[in-house]
Amino acid sequence: MIKIDNYSDIVGENVITSIYKKMRKLYGKHVLNINSTYIGGGVAEILSSLIPLMNDVGIDAGWRTVHGNVDFYGVTKKFHNALQGQAINFSQEKKNLYEQVNRRFSRYTHINDHDIVVIHDPQPLPLIQQYTKRQPWIWRCHIDLSAPNKDLWNYLKRFIIKYDMIIVSSEKYESKDLPMEYRIIPPAIDPLTDKNKQISDTIINKYLKKHDVPTDKPLITQISRFDKWKDPEGVVEVFRRVKDKCENCRLVLCGNMATDDPEGLRIFEKIMSKAKKMIDKKEIILLTVENSILVNALQRKSAVIIQKSLREGFGLTVTEGLWKERPVIASNVGGITLQIQDGENGYLLEPNDIDGYVDRTLEILKNPSLSQELGKKGKETVRKKFLITRILVDYLDLFNDISS
Repeated sequence: MIKIDNYSDIVGENVITSIYKKMRKLYGKHVLNINSTYIGGGVAEILSSLIPLMNDVGIDAGWRTVHGNVDFYGVTKKFHNALQGQAINFSQEKKNLYEQVNRRFSRYTHINDHDIVVIHDPQPLPLIQQYTKRQPWIWRCHIDLSAPNKDLWNYLKRFIIKYDMIIVSSEKYESKDLPMEYRIIPPAIDPLTDKNKQISDTIINKYLKKHDVPTDKPLITQISRFDKWKDPEGVVEVFRRVKDKCENCRLVLCGNMATDDPEGLRIFEKIMSKAKKMIDKKEIILLTVENSILVNALQRKSAVIIQKSLREGFGLTVTEGLWKERPVIASNVGGITLQIQDGENGYLLEPNDIDGYVDRTLEILKNPSLSQELGKKGKETVRKKFLITRILVDYLDLFNDISS
């Protein structure tokens, strides 16, 4: 089990010392986190590292997941899309199912012995109405809330206003029509996990060979769930145009199938159909393997990493790419803008600027020194701002404030 002291060489002893100082009034506090899945997606990854670290420094931290069925996750996926601006057929049936699953979950989930409850994203949001509050409740929303569907937002606000605080990833997501206390805590990566730790060229080549990813040509990659907001179809179009001007490259789209995202398979099959010829010729490779070392290897071997999101709460795959000193080209949306300074440590483009993506990709492929310069600056950005120890510090500050 990785302990907080293991991060000392990466973030420095001052950070580790400050963590222990912030813990002085928090020893033995019981903090419960509830989300919708143990695997797949950035929330689960963050909690997988954050919960053990909280326990290591002296907080009694727990983690539970809502037990939903396929219909529930279908509804909450629609909620997720609507919170990011998509239209929704908002029926009473959807409301009933949403609340019923949370009501049933509450019947065998006892939480009154905890000092603080942190609810992650919309799936478990209604749980708060099933309990008599005896402690602070915090809603941590990881989604882009800059332009939510009004009908859904008005419905969810009846639950949200019962919380003591809302955590979001960017000040862009603060709602003027919700007079509540907000706290900004951007996500971050764990540099010591299998996905982000340093690995040798031997391991990189072994995993790419095992998963049938040729390395005879420079790799252009997007590592993301097969989700329409990640625009994998747009990435394929970018690659088609790059390929017209530079034959010596290959595209890899790698994404897991999260248990709370029923749309992933449909998006994957759509890409398989549209890009069949290029897939058959291994010009495009699609991977749905849940393997952290493979993702690590792909990112470290990439000549260019793309994140062509249409909406993005934060974009941890951008953080991962920057940490591995790879040049990242990403959309000028959501939390990505907190990570990349255009032209300094990567490139920011409007989501629909296909020509811009093509031009920047070609520029990097033809200029190794530019790639190296962007990569070094990108890694330093992550080291200073977007490592898991910084999230731990932010939460300790929050817990101290809310407990005083």
